[in-house]
Amino acid sequence: MPPIPIRLRGETLPVTTELLDRYNVQGPRYTSYPTAPEWTDSFGPGDYLAACVRANEKKRPVSLYLHLPFCEEQCWFCGCFMKVVPKPDRHGESRGEIAGYLSDLHKEIDRLAKEVDRDRPVMQIHWGGGTPTYLTPEQADELAAHIFESFSPAPGAEVSVETDPRVTRPEHLEALKKRGFNRVSMGVQDFDPEVQELVNRVQPFEMTRDLVLAARSLGYSSVNLDLIYGLPGQKLGGFASSVEQVLTLMPDRIAMYSYAHVPWLKRPQRVLAAHLPEGTEKFAIFVSGIERFSAAGYVYIGMDHFALPHDEIVIAQNDRTLYRNFQGYTTHAGCDLYGLGISAISQVDDTYAQNTKEYPAYSETAAAGRPSTIRGHRLSEEDHLRRDVITRLLCHCVIKKDEIEKDYNLASFDSKFKSELARLEPLIADGLVAADTRNEIRVTALGRIFIRNVAMVFDEYLAKRPPEAPKIFSRTL
Repeated sequence: MPPIPIRLRGETLPVTTELLDRYNVQGPRYTSYPTAPEWTDSFGPGDYLAACVRANEKKRPVSLYLHLPFCEEQCWFCGCFMKVVPKPDRHGESRGEIAGYLSDLHKEIDRLAKEVDRDRPVMQIHWGGGTPTYLTPEQADELAAHIFESFSPAPGAEVSVETDPRVTRPEHLEALKKRGFNRVSMGVQDFDPEVQELVNRVQPFEMTRDLVLAARSLGYSSVNLDLIYGLPGQKLGGFASSVEQVLTLMPDRIAMYSYAHVPWLKRPQRVLAAHLPEGTEKFAIFVSGIERFSAAGYVYIGMDHFALPHDEIVIAQNDRTLYRNFQGYTTHAGCDLYGLGISAISQVDDTYAQNTKEYPAYSETAAAGRPSTIRGHRLSEEDHLRRDVITRLLCHCVIKKDEIEKDYNLASFDSKFKSELARLEPLIADGLVAADTRNEIRVTALGRIFIRNVAMVFDEYLAKRPPEAPKIFSRTL
């Protein structure tokens, strides 16, 4: 097959089938390092509380994540921790299951408020799911009021919510905007009706358009849309039409995620295997999105994100302050992230900690005023070093060796990472990394597309993983 030409940042990048076969392998998305499979259940509530004490002593800023897991129905592609509950009744009251969960979540908020010093600035609050706006507007308002009373956001804080246009009404957005929310992201995935039917997510364009217009009329400063490529039944022409429809709305940011097909982890995905675009077909869909968004004036941040040139994540990438965590790319690199809700993950001081995924256990610990931590990891000095190297690659596409040597008191970057630099040679030969690596390791325009593969070179845990180990990651493209 002839090379697939890609136009990116004024360059034409030929990608061959051989190149795709070589780099379309299983690999992490690096929302953490070490990645979650390396965490252990020997890390418990006591370890998490000790990290909270250390974080208070360091007075770092705070980021809060609330997990609201409920959805109206199952989207077959979904990889999130979620739960389908019955629709609210005709009076607008949610079923008792949601009300009970919210009661537990309010208790967890009260506990955390006692553990985090009030003089630490709260720079970021994010609601994810599931579908946070599956709550009634009244429930959402009550939860927002509790959060804002317990943790006062600093001036200019980023306060965001994920929404599903199928169940979100302007009343939801209005209630949250009055409480201080200023960003909203909406799941689109694909506007092609056939694809929507196959993945059990029927969402006409007009439904999304109307919610975007409502958010803007209410004064939300940022409206973001999420797409997924590689879904069942997707074809190049159909996805291109979806991209054009997205562009008529001119969102501030666009996420274009690769569909992560992991049916061994997510059982609902098993019904999709017979319809998936793969290999060059999937890659061509991805390329079409990159080219069109770039031509429309969006900046390709890397991996799966685009933003308009004035956006703060573009500015942060340019001045090399962009960061990556469980919420994806963020401008709040110095924050401790506290996760609230079932399955939520925290990144506090030098640890990762995950809450239980069992509803009875979560309810029990919330009632007792205890963390529901079931596993986690405390980073070693080596972990810190490698996390920083991987983060700089993913966020800035460059590693300046002298900066790493200075920050980590290394005599020589090249000596420390001798084996990694040897593993980098084939990527240099394939044009993913600039050939001159004497003073820095710089990812090329082509390498941005394969950025996960470049980062994997520096993953010590991945290097030690035996070839016969069970599958745990999705493919990189």
